Amino acid sequence: MSPPVEPKAPQSNAPSAVGWTAETLAADPHARDDKAERVQGMFGAIARRYDLNNRLHSFGLDQLWRRTAVRLAAVGRESDVVDVACGTGDLTEAFASAGVRSVLGIDYTPQMLDLARLKSDRLTRRAQARQRPRPGPEPTYREGDATRLDLPDACADVVSIAFGIRNVSDPAKAIAEFRRILRPRGRLVVLEFSEPANPLLRWGNRVYCRHIMPCTATLIARDRSGAYKYLPRSVETFLTPERLADLVRSAGFSGVDQFPLTFGVCTVTVGRV
Repeated sequence: MSPPVEPKAPQSNAPSAVGWTAETLAADPHARDDKAERVQGMFGAIARRYDLNNRLHSFGLDQLWRRTAVRLAAVGRESDVVDVACGTGDLTEAFASAGVRSVLGIDYTPQMLDLARLKSDRLTRRAQARQRPRPGPEPTYREGDATRLDLPDACADVVSIAFGIRNVSDPAKAIAEFRRILRPRGRLVVLEFSEPANPLLRWGNRVYCRHIMPCTATLIARDRSGAYKYLPRSVETFLTPERLADLVRSAGFSGVDQFPLTFGVCTVTVGRV
């Protein structure tokens, strides 16, 4: 794995590509040829307020969900982890704190990686100020595409992706790449939004995600990219947990298990090589 990159200040809030509009979201956003560019521009636009919106609109549960994903990954001191679509590094840092040997965070959006590096640097300096060792190894961050990972075969014990598989241009191709870089007995951990099975809870979740969250999150992020209108639409039109499990199996994983969290608001899918 490559040496750590020096942290730098986050880039401009301006999206690198046009965002999402009512017109582009009327159909299935996952079927668009320009999905990758729109997603990259969207995340570039909301990067600065991304963590704040995650904490507020999940009522703090997003960090619990990530810790659960780390626990289900069953990592150890000799584990090498690749966290894809790492964003600002929350799951990457959670793996580091679990005491793995190494962890590499990969993301498609430079603005997100800038913030992940700053977060990592702050944790390191905080530990130094307290004269304590950093909790786990310092993560390495690298820009990359989930469907074309610039990594050798069989280089990781765990590959993770949190709230990102629905954002890649070709989920099947990405999952095949994850299988390629995993060692024998390696594990894939996918944390993704889903919809509660209970009709009443599903109705309440849809009201919140379609009408309340987009308004408040857009105001907080000062977003003009349509990111928080894309979010509920992307969940509604993405694979169900059952179909995602089938996709993981078709890529060559065995022993695929799924764990609904918070009444099924999100689901952890674990596949084994």
